[in-house]
Amino acid sequence: VIMSTLFSLNETATNLLPIDGEVFYFGKIFTEIDSANFYTKLLNEIDWKNDQALIFGKLITTKRKVAWYAENEFEYTYSKITKVAKVFNELLLELKDIAEKHTGSTYNSCLLNLYNSGNEGMAYHSDGEKDLKKHGSIASFSFGAERNFLFKHKRTLETISVFLENGSLLEMKDQTQDFWLHRLPTSTKIKTPRINLTFRTIDK
Repeated sequence: VIMSTLFSLNETATNLLPIDGEVFYFGKIFTEIDSANFYTKLLNEIDWKNDQALIFGKLITTKRKVAWYAENEFEYTYSKITKVAKVFNELLLELKDIAEKHTGSTYNSCLLNLYNSGNEGMAYHSDGEKDLKKHGSIASFSFGAERNFLFKHKRTLETISVFLENGSLLEMKDQTQDFWLHRLPTSTKIKTPRINLTFRTIDK
């Protein structure tokens, strides 16, 4: 258990979005030592696989690696590929508990991403899969390389940028997925990996 030096709950997080949703950035909630420990344990204890997606009928395998865990063996479909979750291990249960204490929400699943360098990112999208709880909370941890993260309003095209620090927590909730896209832009300057965990609720 790594929680011994957890930072106190950040109760001053404000909504980053001007309209149509709520995104709260809690900043760094772990010490540098704890962040490094979580990063190493996640790298070694998670069953990472290269991601696959169906794009225009063609099966694409990405360099980015992913893992999908939940409280039981849920099926989950995104990018037209159905995956079966592995059951939460102790490490993920610890992080889930920390996310729930900060956000006041509960989660039953977690999608993890391993970006090997700044050359790997994610295009604009919304987390609107039919299995996701409608307007539910998504809690996103970042460990390792620090990256910019962008939101773009679907109608006004206004963009909001947030710098995701090592050991930080970001929450998306309410109507955010209806009105906003988000992306992780690539950067040739970033040479080290980033691990991202998104705790979410699947309706089953």
